[in-house]
Amino acid sequence: MTATASLRANRLPAAWFARDALTVARELIGCALVHRRRAGIIVETEAYLGPDDLASHARFGPTARTSVMFGPGGISYVYLCYGVHQMFNIVTGEDGDGQAVLIRAIAPHAGLPADPAIGRGPGKVTTALLLDRAHDRRDLARGALFVASTELVPELASGPRIGVDYAGPWAARPYRFWWRDHPAVSATRSVSTRRKR
Repeated sequence: MTATASLRANRLPAAWFARDALTVARELIGCALVHRRRAGIIVETEAYLGPDDLASHARFGPTARTSVMFGPGGISYVYLCYGVHQMFNIVTGEDGDGQAVLIRAIAPHAGLPADPAIGRGPGKVTTALLLDRAHDRRDLARGALFVASTELVPELASGPRIGVDYAGPWAARPYRFWWRDHPAVSATRSVSTRRKR
């Protein structure tokens, strides 16, 4: 049995994602993001809270690109950033909420070189796991792309999201979460910390 096959028994169901983005973003830290024979441990996330969140794509309402955000939780949302980087998000909440979590960084777990830099940043996450726009709107409750729970219990830190200065007061809110002191986390950190659970 491959390492990723053994994670299938711990696949998170759609109902797990049918919660608010802040809760899901925190609890995704330490979970495994799996695509076929590759897997990374999620070590950094950002929560986007819906139409009122001025940093979120949902602030414009449903569009051809963002309509997936207004659907049920547990669906992937992959978009192209600056015409270069594929960004992998997971829709959260209930129908109509417009919430999602960006996966900002992963640590290698299965099928990847043991290099903490390989998934350090959202563009590297998709490159490492061979994800692209073709993986948009995938149901994570079934298929070869999914999230699995693990036995890991990381210490969490939180701080402002990255690259959202245009969002006014929303830019300073501590909606980014990461595994404190983990080498696979992106370089920008903040001082606010808390333990998971």
